[in-house]
Amino acid sequence: MFDVQKGMARLALLGLGAALLTGVASAQTAPKKKQPTYHRETNASREARIQRTIAETYAHRWEVFGGGGYMRFKSGDTNKRNNEVTWNVSTSYFLNPKVSIIGDTRGMFGHAYAAQPLFDAAVPRPQINEYTFMGGMGYRFYRTEKFAAGVQGLVGAGWGIFSGGAKGHTSVEVGLWPDATRTAFGVSLPLDYNFYPNLAFRVLPTYTGTTFGGGVQNNLGFNMGVVYRFGKQK
Repeated sequence: MFDVQKGMARLALLGLGAALLTGVASAQTAPKKKQPTYHRETNASREARIQRTIAETYAHRWEVFGGGGYMRFKSGDTNKRNNEVTWNVSTSYFLNPKVSIIGDTRGMFGHAYAAQPLFDAAVPRPQINEYTFMGGMGYRFYRTEKFAAGVQGLVGAGWGIFSGGAKGHTSVEVGLWPDATRTAFGVSLPLDYNFYPNLAFRVLPTYTGTTFGGGVQNNLGFNMGVVYRFGKQK
């Protein structure tokens, strides 16, 4: 009995030793887990990426801009300037990344100050509307991955509706310009922030010259909105 017990004990010890050896061997031969690696962008690769983005952004053939804004307008010879709400839609066709041909349409809406004292009480703030239809050229003089700036020169026609709020009187009787279509011209400075190569936000400080009443009205304002680019220059 005693020998049997010793034999059983020896077998148990041998089994335990074999199990330990097997575990150690498995641990030594098990594949090690790979540590994650992080690749830092080099200056050269970053610069190459930026240049690719710039080339893609300004290689588009067409730009369409739509937005709204504000303008100060002189509605009569002796009137003080009034505030107007504006909208602006334009399309640009790019001959190359810098030079474009532009078609531009705008609408301006406000309430003028009646210049004639006789009508101040009856028509204190008559509504007036103006529209411009202009074309011209644009030049983009600054281009980066995120920002662009240029200048636009436009000329065309301005349509003034000054009698709509005169309550039965003519616009001249109230002290405003006569209803007419006259020459209009303008200069704008488009300032773009690019979200993507084909999508940007634009702020457009603008000067608009109108010629109602035989003189020149120098009107300053701004528009802002969204630019969408599409097509490719050949």
